[in-house]
Amino acid sequence: MLSTMTDLLSQDEFLATLREIGARKYHDKHRFHVLMNEGRLTPAQLRVWALNRFYYQRSIPAKDCALMARMPAPEDRRRWRQRLLDQDGTGPGDEGGIEAWLRLVEACGATRTEAWEGVGLLPGVRFAVDAYGNFVRDRPWLEGVASSLTELFSPTLMSVRIVAFETHYPWVAAEGLTYFRGRPTRANKDSDHAVEIVLRQCTTRALQEKCLAALDFKCDLLWAQLDAIYLHCVSP
Repeated sequence: MLSTMTDLLSQDEFLATLREIGARKYHDKHRFHVLMNEGRLTPAQLRVWALNRFYYQRSIPAKDCALMARMPAPEDRRRWRQRLLDQDGTGPGDEGGIEAWLRLVEACGATRTEAWEGVGLLPGVRFAVDAYGNFVRDRPWLEGVASSLTELFSPTLMSVRIVAFETHYPWVAAEGLTYFRGRPTRANKDSDHAVEIVLRQCTTRALQEKCLAALDFKCDLLWAQLDAIYLHCVSP
């Protein structure tokens, strides 16, 4: 019998459909990332990207705090809290992902002050990042969890990026690649937890469809950030 839009997908089917969204829409396929991985970006273009992407990095903890505030299960909040520590750090000697990205900014030739003050922040990037924060704050918490599942696809992108930087951009100091080196392990851990929540909570096809739409929307927002950067510094 053919399934209908009201039939609950099996967990394997649901997870496969989530992965299919990433296969089609994750921003590793964006032309800006293609140029980056082929070594075809200039130092100035890399600086624009690093500074603009920092706005996303600095927004992640606020997004996660908004999500945790509405997450009902203490055990899930305890596990999700690790994301804040990973990004904000725990103190001297463990500064976290934000600090690691600031080191990338510096390695690309910009400054921390420029990053924090939003120097060169493009309106399209600001709009996309803010839209993601608003989505997680305003939509049901489960959809916020599902939107984080872009982390399923992040480890491959990070591995390719490290090779690309080491091969094509040797002027970027190794210290600037710290974020990329640590991200795959954290992304796998975080996505495992998010998948566990989504599979557990999606007890109807309607909830499954909403979570699929949330992941689709997040992919659009990541893509939109790169569109803004590409149109600004590659093809005005």
